[in-house]
Amino acid sequence: MSDIYFRTEKRIEKIKWVLSKRQPSLHVVLENIHDPHNVSAILRTCDAAGVPKVSLVYNVEKFPKIGKKSSASAYKWIERAKYKSIEECYDQLRKEKFKIYASSLDPDSKNVYKLDFTKKSAIIFGNEHRGITKEADELADEKFFIPMFGMVQSLNVSVSAAITIYEALRQRSLKGLYVKSEQPLKELKKLIDEWAKK
Repeated sequence: MSDIYFRTEKRIEKIKWVLSKRQPSLHVVLENIHDPHNVSAILRTCDAAGVPKVSLVYNVEKFPKIGKKSSASAYKWIERAKYKSIEECYDQLRKEKFKIYASSLDPDSKNVYKLDFTKKSAIIFGNEHRGITKEADELADEKFFIPMFGMVQSLNVSVSAAITIYEALRQRSLKGLYVKSEQPLKELKKLIDEWAKK
């Protein structure tokens, strides 16, 4: 496919608009999520909500093979960082001044709707069956739960991620954070050029 196609005016305008809505101060971490369909679904939610980067921590499960067809609509638009330990991941997030929120059913967890996701926020989701690891739980700044009132106290991890990420989107929208780009003009121009080639 020619470079001319990739740089049509309509496509460039779409790229500019999408990049202007990206939220570098909102980050998602996936820890040992083994089902590639769940990973793909979360990546699509991140793209839709303007989350530009996801950290993937795999120290128990094998890194999932994410099918290009099932995730192609989001996979190439989300930057991914891989880590072998939660400590390494958290250290990097803290260097970047993120507050770390971990999804957990611990008694001291807070209701997700009581949290403030308008500041630099990293949200952690764990394995489908075990949840987050002990390390991810203990080292997080805060833990949260999604309120449920059914007989089954469990949601699919991709559903939990969608609910939480869209709560962050709701809060950020009300505060006007999607109106003006978080990224410097120079960085924005660089990303526009990179995306135009994808």
